[in-house]
Amino acid sequence: MRKPRDINSELKALEAKAKTLKERRVRQLGELVIATGADAIDTDILTGALLGAVATKDTNAKEGWRKAGVVFFQRGARKAATGPDRGAANDAAADRSAASA
Repeated sequence: MRKPRDINSELKALEAKAKTLKERRVRQLGELVIATGADAIDTDILTGALLGAVATKDTNAKEGWRKAGVVFFQRGARKAATGPDRGAANDAAADRSAASA
């Protein structure tokens, strides 16, 4: 005969994991706000901008925001990979590629 599962301990473990994931999500959102420089914006303005983004039905605007987000994360990944002197070299390269496009 099989040993019965301890459902209560499994539920507690799942609840602990869910709590950890929620905490990680909140921390990552905070890191995103800081990384984008949005922490310098007044809280009311940032809240209004986010509410506007959630409420908008304009697919062109959303697509533009999505593309800007992709570029932001790609640029951030390259900067992190190039080391401490990454700013000037990558900014110059980005300016050259934008000018040629």
